[in-house]
Amino acid sequence: MAQLLVLSSAQGGGPVLPSLELLSHRVRQIPAEAAQLVNAPSADVIFIDARADLVGAKSLSKILNTTGADAPLILIVTEGGLTAVSTDWGVDDVILVTAGPAEVDARIRLAVGRKSQDQGSSRIQTSGISIDESSYSAKVHGKPLDLTYKEFQLLHFFATHPSRVFTREQLLSEVWGYDYFGGTRTVDVHVRRLRAKLGDLEQLIGTVRNVGYRFNVYEEDQVPPPRERGDAS
Repeated sequence: MAQLLVLSSAQGGGPVLPSLELLSHRVRQIPAEAAQLVNAPSADVIFIDARADLVGAKSLSKILNTTGADAPLILIVTEGGLTAVSTDWGVDDVILVTAGPAEVDARIRLAVGRKSQDQGSSRIQTSGISIDESSYSAKVHGKPLDLTYKEFQLLHFFATHPSRVFTREQLLSEVWGYDYFGGTRTVDVHVRRLRAKLGDLEQLIGTVRNVGYRFNVYEEDQVPPPRERGDAS
């Protein structure tokens, strides 16, 4: 599930890209105005509504490129608008407003995957854990972990912020998103499940009493070896 941001100033008339409503991605929409970009929420992919205002969409695309937007940019266009789009717009992809859910989902995956490859940060290895960002997978001592998407996100966040202490509220904001309405109990539940799946390496996620959690980093000779089948628990 990706975090998507839609930039559109269309008034009424239904969703900008109807197929997004049929997918499980988290979608936020803000007006397609330069001033709105200052406090825009973070996103894995940014969609720009170019259905009715090609000139405005082109200008917004260039502003996003100039300000160094990290997320891939995808234009939402009508078939007639395709003829106006060129490389100088600085967008990563275009999609017709009539595109079906499967096509939209595929384009999102490809856009996110290309961006990860471009950034050259597809694998993290630390303290006996290997995390592959491009495939959303992780291994302990070379053995795959069966993680949910949110468990993967939590592990990834911990591993990329080693030794730092985070409160439950901070983890909710960073991993679940600022608009998540659940309580901090969600963090405790996911940490407990993640520790159980880490097995011998459960101590990597440490509890800081009355504060929150942190990712403990160990030297390779300090990491517990994989437990052989039949060993005592």
